[in-house]
Amino acid sequence: MSHNPRTAMPEPHRQLASLPHAVLLLKPGHTIAAANPAAEQFLGQSMRRLSGRRLEAILTFVDERLIERIKDEETPVSAREIVVAIRDKGTRRIDITVAPVADWPGWQLLTIHDNTPTDAFGADSGGADTAALRGPEIMAHEIKNPLAGIRGAAQLLARRVEDRDRALTDLITGEVDRIATLIDRMQRLSRKTPPIVEPCNLHEAARRAIDVLRAGDPSGKGARIEEEFDPSLPSVMGSPDGLVQVMINLLANAREACSDMPDARVVIRTRFASGLQLNTTDSGQPVRLPIELRVSDNGLGVPLAMRDHIFEPFVTTKKSGQGLGLPLVRKLVRDMSGRIGHERDEATGWTHFRVHLPIAPEAHTRASNRSKTDA
Repeated sequence: MSHNPRTAMPEPHRQLASLPHAVLLLKPGHTIAAANPAAEQFLGQSMRRLSGRRLEAILTFVDERLIERIKDEETPVSAREIVVAIRDKGTRRIDITVAPVADWPGWQLLTIHDNTPTDAFGADSGGADTAALRGPEIMAHEIKNPLAGIRGAAQLLARRVEDRDRALTDLITGEVDRIATLIDRMQRLSRKTPPIVEPCNLHEAARRAIDVLRAGDPSGKGARIEEEFDPSLPSVMGSPDGLVQVMINLLANAREACSDMPDARVVIRTRFASGLQLNTTDSGQPVRLPIELRVSDNGLGVPLAMRDHIFEPFVTTKKSGQGLGLPLVRKLVRDMSGRIGHERDEATGWTHFRVHLPIAPEAHTRASNRSKTDA
């Protein structure tokens, strides 16, 4: 049957059925009254089986406090990067929103965005043949050989240059080794190998990243990177190479974003965020994330339509970009049990990327005392 778009519009239930995100209609008591096809697929059950069942019987929230907030049927709830367990389907990492239905007391509309399948270089979605053809595996194979050649050339060059230039050849060799280590990690991502983390000096990683960017800009035309570091910060738990890569990507993006500004500025800042920062790991254990790394620039910012998708693979604002930089950054941060966020301050004209990281175990006591003092 054809419709005239000027005189008719799809019924609400057809609009819901067309949404790619899972949507559940909950009646008072958190009982499922309706589910769109995306919700049926996400939960692995038909509407006939879901109807009349309580939400808690279908989804198990690792953070029980979230259930308590959802039970407040008059207050909207939004939560990002939470872990839920689905019966017979394992755990998933999702974003959810819960909103009361207007003029229907006790009724709520719950939407779910599943982050797990779209996680950059994420979990295995096929058999051994699929894993063997995954992008990171192919890139690793193609990149490792020329890296070895670059390293060898840098070592030969180091024997011929004067001592004052030796720092540059050492930088080349060190960066080749770091990239080779990252490639090895990319090869292991599809095998769900637990990431190796250790106490790290955040500022050492930041200055290494800045040195790399400066070496790649011998003319000095790029925006100057301003440092605002808190020297009293304790060590963080993370990957030294991973932290350098995260900051290289964020700083390079910031420089490019403000390259056309007459007063281009890029600021990297570290601080102790005394407010409560929580992230739930894949093990289901909550982790405090009180250390904040912020990279800011005064460029025009990400287009509004793309801001909610910049950490997804193949989303890019660059004409020659492939959209893999920020997804890799998100993956590296998650491997360190951290989280990353993006915000645009239109009032001041600044864009901020914030990374929150956990403190190394031996620094917990000192940080806890400082948090109490700041409060």
